[in-house]
Amino acid sequence: METQLEILEAEALKLTPGERAALAQRLLASLDEDAAIEEAWAAEVERRIADVESGAVQVIPIAEALAQVRAALK
Repeated sequence: METQLEILEAEALKLTPGERAALAQRLLASLDEDAAIEEAWAAEVERRIADVESGAVQVIPIAEALAQVRAALK
């Protein structure tokens, strides 16, 4: 006895490549629980990149950052 997933897969594979691609995009989009959160993170990343590029924030090497964190945890 075929499962619903197996039946859907068999039917989906009958679609043209373009139709399968569109279906895949819709299915993947349905997994995004909250697009607003994704958009907010994207905006935050852009803001942080701009801060670094403009010199508004000072970056430090990862080794130094890890040393600071380790020292703070002791």
